[in-house]
Amino acid sequence: MSDTRTRNHVEDRDARTAERAEEERSEEHEEEHVCPECGGTLVSDESHGETVCADCGLVVDEDSIDRGPEWRAFDSAERDRKSRVGAPTTNLMHDKGLSTNIGWQNKDAYGNALSSRQREQMQRLRTWNERFRTRDSKERNLKQALGEIDRMASALGLPENVRETASVIYRRALSEDLLPGRSIEGVATAALYAAARQAGTPRSLDEIERVSRVDKMELTRTYRYVVRELKLEVEPADPEQYVPRFASDLGLSDEAERQARQLLRNAKHAAIHSGKSPVGLAAAAVYAAALLTNEKVTQSQVSEVANVSEVTIRNRYKELLEAEDAGGVLA
Repeated sequence: MSDTRTRNHVEDRDARTAERAEEERSEEHEEEHVCPECGGTLVSDESHGETVCADCGLVVDEDSIDRGPEWRAFDSAERDRKSRVGAPTTNLMHDKGLSTNIGWQNKDAYGNALSSRQREQMQRLRTWNERFRTRDSKERNLKQALGEIDRMASALGLPENVRETASVIYRRALSEDLLPGRSIEGVATAALYAAARQAGTPRSLDEIERVSRVDKMELTRTYRYVVRELKLEVEPADPEQYVPRFASDLGLSDEAERQARQLLRNAKHAAIHSGKSPVGLAAAAVYAAALLTNEKVTQSQVSEVANVSEVTIRNRYKELLEAEDAGGVLA
């Protein structure tokens, strides 16, 4: 019984000691954030390495340690590029880039070549690491689709934001179980086509079909299904969105590009663009603008760049010039 009382007494004493120590720490913490002169709030001026009072301006501490990075960044892209704590997460990888990779170089940390036994061991580790990265069929599906999206986007010269958007669209389609009865390549191509339209950098169906592993009929059918089921907001393609790419590929001047845009605006005002292919209208506008600015471009060159027939270009550019004459002098 006496041992029990002694043990309880010791525990109570330790508890009181810990409580007093906690109170002292909290009081010291409060004193650190209070000005010793006026009792005002202290703030840290990291640019000068000082701690000053916000009320009276007293410098309480100086030459403090800067625990931030030694570099400066002015936007998120520059911050990601300069950071040395690992790559940011991305939707372009099935695991969002959070898993590890074992390099293909058969060298150790000092750059020395591995022995044959070590190379065999590393190859086995790579195999198992790859198997663990894709644990189920959905992850294997996602890995294949995202690789397909990246391949097609690279072939079409689409920017990073379009690839990210296409990856998000495909992930949504996979999570909402839209893939049964449809090919992985078809849904991936439809997601990329929709993402390009949403980002204002559209590609024609013929361009998409040229780099895809599905035909145009399957692509259009899958695209309509994905847009309808996911309720994506995709505006009709604007012919003006194709003009900069066509003008750049043909080496036209800024004046010709401006004239092409003006021709298309006049066509919209005259309502002759309704029911016509935006790619054909854009190609015809670029060709007509080149004629108006005395720049040498042939119909076959425009046809090759825009992937439309020369007949379409001839028909559309005459309609554009007629609408221009009816609308008055170029702005």
